[in-house]
Amino acid sequence: MKQYKSTPIKSSEITPPALFFDRRRFMQLTVGASLSGLLPSSVFAGEQLANVKKTTEALSDKLTAYKDITTYNNFYEFGTNKEDPAQNAGSLKTRPWTITVEGEVNKAKVFDIEELLKLAPLEERVYRLRCVEAWSMVIPWVGYSLAELLKRVEPTSKAKYVEFVSLEDHEQMPGQKSATLDWPYREGLRIDEAMHPLTILAVGLYGEVMPKQNGAPIRLVVPWKYGYKSAKSIVKIRLVEEQPVTSWMKAGPSEYGFYSNVNPAVDHPRWTQAKERRIGEFLKRPTLPFNGYADQVAQLYSGMDLIKNF
Repeated sequence: MKQYKSTPIKSSEITPPALFFDRRRFMQLTVGASLSGLLPSSVFAGEQLANVKKTTEALSDKLTAYKDITTYNNFYEFGTNKEDPAQNAGSLKTRPWTITVEGEVNKAKVFDIEELLKLAPLEERVYRLRCVEAWSMVIPWVGYSLAELLKRVEPTSKAKYVEFVSLEDHEQMPGQKSATLDWPYREGLRIDEAMHPLTILAVGLYGEVMPKQNGAPIRLVVPWKYGYKSAKSIVKIRLVEEQPVTSWMKAGPSEYGFYSNVNPAVDHPRWTQAKERRIGEFLKRPTLPFNGYADQVAQLYSGMDLIKNF
């Protein structure tokens, strides 16, 4: 399979890691007390990941600020407002944690999170994240290709789709006490989408372990699809023969399809998808087909009606 890398970001646009983390430590020491009532401590106190391989190529887009990435989120398990996850995710316990991989595989297995962290070399992948609500970010994720996990369980010839199931725990996740969605959260990909090298399991961002409000301890990132396609706090991965029904398909079948590819030519029933607002910027910009990854993934959908298969 041909390997793809992210597109380059100019080194002049990146704050040196040492300076970046020193600034955060300084902020924590000097203004932490005054901010404690406004922002969660997890925004300022992350644990750095070891031995992360920096990509030689990344996006030319400017990175979204760490503060924005960690305080402006969709994570309905912790509430429906953008600030709710950062305020409420402190209750999430990320150790111990396991992911069960089962279904149409020859070697079903339960992976401990520490084993998953060592399953493949961790890389920094700078990807765009485009939300169906017409806002976007550019995030330096840390993780590795989902294919690295799937190949270890040996999918059978019947494995046509991959289903992802997130944690359901109403005490740790107060948003699950409401009927916003049918819990637990479920997502799905076609097997070729799941095995594509751009699809990753992310365990961190900005060189640190994944913040709880962003999907700790491990989440899915599929950069050419709308952000809701990226399941967070995953506890189970099932390889199946039939297309799974995802949470958003069940909640709003006329608004959320299985494929969820970024397609500026297909409007959401309640708003346009032709433009987006990059968080940290004032003006909107045109939305790119497949979120700018068409060269890498368009061939996966050759011959498909991308209006019908939204």
